[in-house]
Amino acid sequence: MDFTLSEEQLMIKQAAKDFAQSELLPGVIERDETQTFPNELVQKMGQLGFLGMMVNEKYGGSGLDTLSYVLAMEELSKVDASASVMVSVNNSLVCWGLETYGTEAQKEKYLTRLASGEIIGAFCLSEPEAGSDATSQKTTAIDKGDHYILNGTKNWITNGNRAEVYLVIAQTHVEKGHHGINALIVEKGMEGFEIGPKENKLGIRGSDTHSLLFNDVKVPKENRIGEDGFGFKFAMKTLAGGRIGIAAQALGIAAGAYELALQYSKQRKAFGTEIANHQAIAFKLADMHTKIQAARHLVYQAACDKDAKRDYTLSGAMAKLYASEVAMETAIEAVQVHGGNGYVKDYHVERLMRDAKITQIYEGTSEIQKIVISRSILKD
Repeated sequence: MDFTLSEEQLMIKQAAKDFAQSELLPGVIERDETQTFPNELVQKMGQLGFLGMMVNEKYGGSGLDTLSYVLAMEELSKVDASASVMVSVNNSLVCWGLETYGTEAQKEKYLTRLASGEIIGAFCLSEPEAGSDATSQKTTAIDKGDHYILNGTKNWITNGNRAEVYLVIAQTHVEKGHHGINALIVEKGMEGFEIGPKENKLGIRGSDTHSLLFNDVKVPKENRIGEDGFGFKFAMKTLAGGRIGIAAQALGIAAGAYELALQYSKQRKAFGTEIANHQAIAFKLADMHTKIQAARHLVYQAACDKDAKRDYTLSGAMAKLYASEVAMETAIEAVQVHGGNGYVKDYHVERLMRDAKITQIYEGTSEIQKIVISRSILKD
């Protein structure tokens, strides 16, 4: 395996780093406090191509590979995971799903605007009783000939109020189980579509997370993605790629926390010398660095598998599982290295620790990743 980055990939990595430092870092603590992410930063991310990185250029995207996307996600996540999850959802779940499985008419109507950042999208799978058990969809889409009537509730939806386009997974044929599920494109403003209150979260507080309510929403038949009953397969295929994006986010959170801890350890003095010179701290840094590098290789491998059109179900699940564990461990240790200052918002690491936790939960919990991994290694 050769993970030597091309000149273009290095430029993308640097562009994401520059944007994170110059645009995201100022105000990131305030955005966490107020639970907001300003529209002007969303527009700038769109203008720089971060919201349609892997979309073909003919649809207004950047036409880049998955590894380039991962590099950008890592750099953005070092500073602001609320920004990077917006990038992840729009790229991995919404744009990729539409480009891969949507009709040409759907791509022309929605994908071009999504890829440019003119609008952003949301992916709606989780429900009050269907989180990890995604087969138990209670949201229904009843076939009425030329349209569906959509009813139900979706929970914890990233970009919930900010999005204009929603990919909604719903049950059409209950008797068929998960083979009777469809994926529908729902537009903001459709009659009967309501957006619930914003969630007050532990971390990624700048991310716009809401419940969504559908009350007899009329969705045109041409808004269905794929054949009748393709919805569950669509969701699983899309989430498999989404896990790579969240693995990259977790990697970025870990790397950001480590870099802050390393810098602080070289400045803070105790017992007459910088704390980096004390073995107790030096060994923490050594463990953090090693685990981050291992996570990085797993994430890069998953991205390369996807780019090479190899099956990335296993590599993506392993990357997501391990990188999220490393994010949590590293962020906790970074707080410890900072001591009392680590508990103070001004030093950023307490926020990274809170942000890290969600990477073990969304896009499939760590327990779900272990199911995916174990099934993959036991089926041969």
